[in-house]
Amino acid sequence: MKRFLRSGHDSVRERLKRDLFQFNKTVEHGFPHQPSALGFSDSLRLMAIGTRSGAIKVYGCPGVEFMNLHEQNNAVIKISFVPNQCQLITLLDDNSLHLWSLRQQDGGSELLEEKKFTLRGPPGAPPSVTQIKVLLAHSSGERLFVGTEGGSVFTLALPSLQVLEEKTVGHDMALQGLPDEYSDRRPFESVEALQEHPKNPDQILIGYSRGLMMVWDVRAGRSAQRFLGTQQLENIYWCRDAQQIISCHNDGGYSQWEASGEHIQQSPMENKVPYGPFRCKAIGKITWLTSRRGRSPYIVFQGGMPMASYGDRHSISVVHGSQQTAFDFTSRVIDHVVICNSDPTADYDDPRALLVLAEEELVAIDLQTPGWPVIQCPYLVSLHCSAITCSYHISSIPLKLWERIITAGKKQNTQYSSMPWPVDGGVNLAEAPRQRDLLLTGHEDGTVRFWDASGICLQLMYKMSSVGVFQTDMDPNENLNSQGEEDWPPLRKVGSFDPYSDDPRLGIQKIYLCKYSGYLSVGGTAGQVLVLELNDEASQHAVDHTLVDLLQEQEGYRWKGHERLNARQDPVRFPPGFQPFALVQCQPPAAVTSLVLHSEWRLLALGTSHGFGVYDFQRKCQVMVKCTLHASDQLALEGPLSRVKSLKKSLRQSFRRIRRSQVNKRRDGVTTKVQEANARLEQEALHEMELAPVQRKIEARSAEDSFTGFVRTLYFADTFIRDSIRHSPSLWAGTNGGTVYAFSLRVPPTERRMEEAVSASQIKEIQLMHRAPVVGILILDGHSVPLPEPLEAAHDLSKSPDMQGSHQLLVISEEQFKVFTLPKVSSKLKLKLTATEGCRVRKAAVCTFGSCRAEDHTENHLTVLTNLGDIQVVSLPHLKPQVRYDCIRREDVSGIASCVFTKSGQGFYLISPSEMERFSLSTCWLIAPRCKVDPPEPSVNGRPRRGDSTERQSERSRVPSRSDSSTDAHRPLRQVMEHALLNDEH
Repeated sequence: MKRFLRSGHDSVRERLKRDLFQFNKTVEHGFPHQPSALGFSDSLRLMAIGTRSGAIKVYGCPGVEFMNLHEQNNAVIKISFVPNQCQLITLLDDNSLHLWSLRQQDGGSELLEEKKFTLRGPPGAPPSVTQIKVLLAHSSGERLFVGTEGGSVFTLALPSLQVLEEKTVGHDMALQGLPDEYSDRRPFESVEALQEHPKNPDQILIGYSRGLMMVWDVRAGRSAQRFLGTQQLENIYWCRDAQQIISCHNDGGYSQWEASGEHIQQSPMENKVPYGPFRCKAIGKITWLTSRRGRSPYIVFQGGMPMASYGDRHSISVVHGSQQTAFDFTSRVIDHVVICNSDPTADYDDPRALLVLAEEELVAIDLQTPGWPVIQCPYLVSLHCSAITCSYHISSIPLKLWERIITAGKKQNTQYSSMPWPVDGGVNLAEAPRQRDLLLTGHEDGTVRFWDASGICLQLMYKMSSVGVFQTDMDPNENLNSQGEEDWPPLRKVGSFDPYSDDPRLGIQKIYLCKYSGYLSVGGTAGQVLVLELNDEASQHAVDHTLVDLLQEQEGYRWKGHERLNARQDPVRFPPGFQPFALVQCQPPAAVTSLVLHSEWRLLALGTSHGFGVYDFQRKCQVMVKCTLHASDQLALEGPLSRVKSLKKSLRQSFRRIRRSQVNKRRDGVTTKVQEANARLEQEALHEMELAPVQRKIEARSAEDSFTGFVRTLYFADTFIRDSIRHSPSLWAGTNGGTVYAFSLRVPPTERRMEEAVSASQIKEIQLMHRAPVVGILILDGHSVPLPEPLEAAHDLSKSPDMQGSHQLLVISEEQFKVFTLPKVSSKLKLKLTATEGCRVRKAAVCTFGSCRAEDHTENHLTVLTNLGDIQVVSLPHLKPQVRYDCIRREDVSGIASCVFTKSGQGFYLISPSEMERFSLSTCWLIAPRCKVDPPEPSVNGRPRRGDSTERQSERSRVPSRSDSSTDAHRPLRQVMEHALLNDEH
């Protein structure tokens, strides 16, 4: 009967787990790592990006995203959309062609591979004969032309990808009719470019590497016109009116050819080297576009800079009449596309925007607004514009704080164009976000970026810089983009990617934001901690400076690392947004390892590898300091850049552990056979019994191990720390050596807060047996619910904590979870993780999981990420394992270190320096792209229709914009949340 009841209970619990937990990797945020190819569809208004790892990603209007992988994981080197079809073709570096389709399924669209094909040459032929260099999908959608290194152009039928042998354009056909003096010069080698006639689809233009260009009549199978170029060819462009052909060359020049002239043209109408006369870099691509607004064409070309002075620049130049600008990028340009009028029968190109894919970012430039400003990207943001050093997520942002951050961000972004995003294909079918979420990223250059993480697209809202507080080598008034009128070439820096930092000490290591008061705190690499508040107006003031000596109780220690940053003593002007009003600098200036802020008590706690302290940011004074440095922690005094001496010590410790394990093995070897026999006998007797999991033997860590004083976590709580009658404010700190410190805080009442000082006294100290690092501390109230955040219960934004029942302390170490009763701190229960699973905890957070069947049913669980990359959910307060999922590769150390959980059971982690993967553990929270792409309608009178504009606009109106996200998209939130107090309104 017991077994039957237990099985029934287990089945109910398993069913409940299925209602609560479901693991999904939903969307990738950021910029693709190592992009290698760019494609654009005029008819679909879609953009495709290929990467060196074989990924193919398609983007349309915000929220329209598709992604898939090639099986071979080879680099994508070419992408070509099939005109007027929901298809695209990719070329990999193994010379294979792949046909992809946007196939509609279950009301949405999916990117699926249809066919693949590898071009083979005749037996015995060298590989270069069929090595594909260029693709051209014909406007009919029925043929694909491929140019090879051997100089041949093959024709493939679509969608079968079968070679039409009779349509091949070989060497002998290109040589027929050429003058002897020209053909003897080997006028062609490989095919460098292919273009279709703008007016006559039966003709294509073939450009060969040695300069020869030939118009080939596909229907007649003969040459229609030849252009005898002598300079090495890079690319070609056939103008919309079909009267001119533009060729660009490796000497940094371009040539204009008359397309309607003689059958054989010996020389171009005009040659020009834009940045000559000295040697210049090759022009890799050129576009010649007409506009109804003036007679002068838009000339867009990539490269061409003077080799001697600007050979290291990555530039794209735009010339229109007397206006000329060379857009300068900080990373190599992969490709660019000019987005124009999509109607092929129009008289003018009317260029709208220039889309540039660089190695580290995507940049869009408005060509219709004077000055050609940059268009802010709604996706493919450059997360790694400066290297990411930390991240912090905060859910359910109050509307008032949200709007003020957006307003501050708009004042920063006045330089951007107001043009709508030009890549606007597809329809976003995803639901509007249910709440407002922020993702904050700290960067190496001392900035913190605020990202709207509510939906599919990660959008930059605001950027805060801490540089102005300190004296650096860079002048804050220096303008890197300033150009004089006489400067040549007319370079203008664009893009946000800047991998260089003025001072590595400025790097942000820890972030804490209180969403109810608007207080922000950031900790840096040199022990600096800033406290900031949100201000809607610009302000000029001096920042209060406090020096905290974490070694004041120790003698004989000498810091060997970097010096602390020098703070500015004079008033500094700060723009609207988060403005610093207090600066705390630790001595020694080691990196800040933990940070927490309590906005109700106006207290800040900070920790480094030497100790921790409490700072009163209302009275701007130090409250207490605790040094956690062990006598053997000399390594903690060397700083992050001094590790040579520690290598010998690490090697000695490793050899000692090896010797100990070998001795233990020899001792255990004598009794091995006896143990095996006993195990076989016990196996039968215990076959039907419920056994505890096998536990590994974990050696206790020595107190002399390095960095035992490293402060891993800090936690403010109002709980029972002295006795079980009166609860009081307290601070809890956990270290790398497995020690937990508990301090009782006396915070004066609000009316006497400025007159009386906050005091702190140590009440308890807990030493874990195995001295495993403490990665988290949590206190549960009388109902076993985690204590609410500061100000959350005070303003009725959550239930008040139960102060009648006894509280419990949960200590999360790398090896186990342990629950203690308060205030006696006696062990109640524990869950061993390392001993049973062989893994160690790297990240831990409390998440709220809702049931997909019952909306009113929610549970709080502990979510942990281990060093093996798996995620485990553990129940509270009973510490029962619920589910386990493989999430991150165990070899991806940086991905595991960068992971951050959200309160709703989601998470983010870096899959590359520029991309974040978003995942979900909850059945109720699944933020993933859901979109569709409709095929273009059949052409009417020669004009392909993409659907009625008003209909498309009504469909796209479902897509939530950033302005909508602050109104209708978030009405389901509790109204009290909309009016949460901010500190400047008190």
